Amino acid sequence: MRRSICSCEPSATVAGKTGTWKFIYTTATSLPKGTKLRFDLASSGGPLDWQIPQTNLKKKENLIWAEVEGKQIAANEFEKSLSSYEFTLPQELKTGESISIIIGSPENNPEKGNTCQKTVQRKRPFNLFIDPKGKGDYKEVETFHFDIRGNELKSIRVIAPSLVHRNKRFDVIVRFEDIYGNLTSNAPEGTLIDLSYEHLRENLNWKLFIPETGFITLPNLYFNEPGIYKIQLRNTKTKEIFFSPPIKCLPESGLNLYWGLLHGESDRVPSKEHIEVLLRHIRDDKALQFFAISGFENEEETSNDLWKMIVQQITEFNEEDRFVAMLGFQWMGDPKLEGLRHFIYTKDAKPILRRKDSKNNSLKKIFKTNHPKEMISIPVMTMGKQTCYNFEDFNPEFERVVEIYNAWGSSECTAKEGNKYPIGGGKQAIGESQEGSLMQALNKGYRFGFVAGGLDERGYYQNLISAGNTQYSPGLTAILAKEHTRSSIAEALQNRSSYATTGERIVLGFHIASFSMGSELDTKARPGLEFNRHITGYAIGTTTLTEVAIIRNGKVFKTFKPGDEKFDITLDDSDLLGNVSIQPDPNRPPFTYYYLRVTQSNGHTAWSSPIWVDLNAESPSISGGKKLKKKTSAD
Repeated sequence: MRRSICSCEPSATVAGKTGTWKFIYTTATSLPKGTKLRFDLASSGGPLDWQIPQTNLKKKENLIWAEVEGKQIAANEFEKSLSSYEFTLPQELKTGESISIIIGSPENNPEKGNTCQKTVQRKRPFNLFIDPKGKGDYKEVETFHFDIRGNELKSIRVIAPSLVHRNKRFDVIVRFEDIYGNLTSNAPEGTLIDLSYEHLRENLNWKLFIPETGFITLPNLYFNEPGIYKIQLRNTKTKEIFFSPPIKCLPESGLNLYWGLLHGESDRVPSKEHIEVLLRHIRDDKALQFFAISGFENEEETSNDLWKMIVQQITEFNEEDRFVAMLGFQWMGDPKLEGLRHFIYTKDAKPILRRKDSKNNSLKKIFKTNHPKEMISIPVMTMGKQTCYNFEDFNPEFERVVEIYNAWGSSECTAKEGNKYPIGGGKQAIGESQEGSLMQALNKGYRFGFVAGGLDERGYYQNLISAGNTQYSPGLTAILAKEHTRSSIAEALQNRSSYATTGERIVLGFHIASFSMGSELDTKARPGLEFNRHITGYAIGTTTLTEVAIIRNGKVFKTFKPGDEKFDITLDDSDLLGNVSIQPDPNRPPFTYYYLRVTQSNGHTAWSSPIWVDLNAESPSISGGKKLKKKTSAD
């Protein structure tokens, strides 16, 4: 049986190139005059997607048209799709004859052509739907395949762990990328890359070729001295130098640092239609070590069939020591009392909880029917006016961490209080609500760690750009865990062993009396804390650190101006704990909390989770007869 032929001229190109693209369809059966053809680019028209062409034949640039025996056929825009175009055959197309659909410049002028997508894709499909009866009832479909390869080599990215331990081996991945972040081997012949790093040993100065795959794995590296390192890569052709994010080598084994995203989507891969591609992109291209799905719970956003697919893909992609994948969904409750939140499951094959169902229409019902070891509830955008959460019904078992930042702003405090990433923007923007301030919630005695969210333009967020809200860089969450497994990541979140950044891999350490971020201390077990809190830590930036601030009870306690990429903290808070503690609840002991906020010269910021110190009733300043000065969050 004879088959129709679909071919492309050219058959391949490089990402982001502007040109003229021809799709030739040779029919295996006769198509009568009046046959309708619908050509679909499958493009959303976004900045990274295939450029949407226009249909006016009088305009000679970025045009889509068809040709049969040299005659031009105008395209009509298909109303039901942004990137579909209809053609009507002006004559019979006999068996073996061809019709060409062309996108670009009729004069073949590259500058006036059509720009292909900026993401690499092998066998990128273009569908041609055929209706021989000409009534728009498309049943037959043919597919063209087009390869988009990496553009010229522009940058080199090193994927390496942020924390390593002395004499412990680790792997490094070197990615050769074009201007759009795609893997590429498109470099001048003979290009070599010199690899080295600080504290260089003479036997570790390598020269790397650029492989066809666009990446190379360097196994079994190790540092034999504690310190801060950056792997250096030098292009011998262009003399350009690239550095890895900072790597801190610790003298002894301890917790490992993992980077990931608990809430967010990708600007390259639609999170709804291509779950497998999304997870692969997050794991391989973004080089994240954990990721949670975070679509909205309603059926319009996440259908039952889509949820089944998500469950399957999350199970398949979750792999110990490589990539932790978790189920999750966003749930919008009543403003102020419940707010917007992201639920994350720590187990596989869990159901999506839809708010329209009576058993899931309130937080109290959800918390009652689930276990905190199997579900984490993360309040999100707590300072947004429509997503505000006032923490009055805060559940300390489920709400172990709160999102301090995502691409729509920070909920740390108000703009007047110094928030550098306030929620808001233009006159129509959804502004901030002070009731959801995390600093205010901490001052009231609620205890939670910090995480960050990424880009999100789904559900509630999809109208924020049109409303004029400022969009910032996608954030990242760092988790300090024992092992690279889902159970260990979940345990770390339960322990509040995490911190947030605005997207850069800033390395933080923060301790009081050798206890790390997220810890709760008290003067009963450690009486000396009443008189002195020994604070230590470090900040290692991806560029110069301009400010390192220690926040105590909602106010800046100490500020440093490093002017360097690294800074070590050693500080004693010798203020009598009874004089600085706050006691918003008379039924609970007074307390003092601390956290670290670090800012770089490029504006990127990181926040450590807090550490709390409780002033126990048996402390000398209380039991010894000394009158305790009570402070409130307003003091």
